[in-house]
Amino acid sequence: MIGAIFEGLDVSRETLERLTTYVDLVNRWNPKINLVSRNSLNEIWVRHIKDSVQVYRCADTFDNWADLGSGGGFPGMVCALMAVEENPNAEFTFVESDQRKSAFLRNVARECGANCKIISKRIETVGPLNAQVLSARALADLKTLLSYCDRHLSESGVALLPKGANWKKELDDAREEWNFQADPITSLTEPQAVILKIKGVSRG
Repeated sequence: MIGAIFEGLDVSRETLERLTTYVDLVNRWNPKINLVSRNSLNEIWVRHIKDSVQVYRCADTFDNWADLGSGGGFPGMVCALMAVEENPNAEFTFVESDQRKSAFLRNVARECGANCKIISKRIETVGPLNAQVLSARALADLKTLLSYCDRHLSESGVALLPKGANWKKELDDAREEWNFQADPITSLTEPQAVILKIKGVSRG
């Protein structure tokens, strides 16, 4: 049972149905535009969906959420689908420069009823988004991500950044240029990985 994967993460039956529609769309589009690797497609419910649901569960109260380098929609689209039921007035903005992936995200939003806007531009060219929550997965090193946070996070906003086993080194490297608070939350899908919950970003 797919529902058992999300034990403790409080995913409703209605949300699970939306996520199932999303997974079906990923499977349908993936051969054409490579949204996720073929190997990870076999483990999509854990490696991509559950991994993204836990990001959503790390967020505080929010009205707007920005996801950068959205690709196939992990974690952003999963978070938007969680919010359909739990936070229906929240707005999501995805920044994805690849036109084909942007088309895929628009298709998912339409079929699953997600409240989101897709900006098909490079992150560096997008005006400040003033996001209360910002997410980005497998996009860049932390030092680069913090420059995006500095531009796109609201003053009291929080960034939720999944990072792999070398996250401590990334933190040390980033502190050479940036001031910030970081709370590492151990990943439920990969014990060596974390979600970095980051606030108060400013240049060092």
